Amino acid sequence: MQEETKEAPGQIGVAPAFSLKRRIWLNIVLFVLTIFSTLFVGISLSLNFKYTEVIAQNNLSALDLVEKLKDPQVISLSIIYVVVLLGILLGHEMGHFLTCRYYKINATLPYFIPAPTLIGTFGAFIKIKSPITRKQQLFDIGVAGPLTGFILSVPALVYGLSLSKAVPPIARDEAFVYVFGEPLILKIFGAMIFKDIPPDYGVFLHPVAFAGWVGILVTALNLFPFGQLDGGHISYALFGKKSRNLTRFFLGVFIAMGIFFWVGWFIWAFLL
Repeated sequence: MQEETKEAPGQIGVAPAFSLKRRIWLNIVLFVLTIFSTLFVGISLSLNFKYTEVIAQNNLSALDLVEKLKDPQVISLSIIYVVVLLGILLGHEMGHFLTCRYYKINATLPYFIPAPTLIGTFGAFIKIKSPITRKQQLFDIGVAGPLTGFILSVPALVYGLSLSKAVPPIARDEAFVYVFGEPLILKIFGAMIFKDIPPDYGVFLHPVAFAGWVGILVTALNLFPFGQLDGGHISYALFGKKSRNLTRFFLGVFIAMGIFFWVGWFIWAFLL
């Protein structure tokens, strides 16, 4: 999700030849752990998707839950969620990695971060081990990840929405149901696919749609012009030291939104 770099303002020099370390055991271990953490979330999403009404009515006993965990469709949906989500995140980071390789800049393979979150991961990042000597390189490396992630996320979102289902109000309160409003791209495609549903209905996202939504969210967050985020790299490549003014502006926007709309924006302002 974030990209660590050793680029320094105004640094000029000769980039060392690209080299890829053979010791990638940590990358592999973290990736495997992330598979399991996202699989756990995928199982939860898949159970809720297939048995929406039963779960909403609290008619699922512990024994029933164990039996439904054996459902081949639940298992397959869970695996699909993992593949789509990690595919999007991997594509994002490989966009950075391959651009680094194109410019012969030394960078690590992606490190995934397993986490017990609503999506099963804190994302992934690469480490850039050698200086970035030109702003064009910094721009291309910064933009390659979000562009690749977005290109992968949109088809997943659209296809997943086509597999999603409309649910009545009784099920909306107990499940992960999308009610058309935000984000804009979800509203547009959702309104096209579910244009005939009653206004009080919601749309229960298919696991593939949820993975696509996460991919778009990751892309959007990474484009904020802060520090080591992709947006920070792009902003510095375009505006140089003046990019700090853009950072201060967005920081002020986050604080204002925290005051007038949602206190969670204070957390984002602090983290970014």
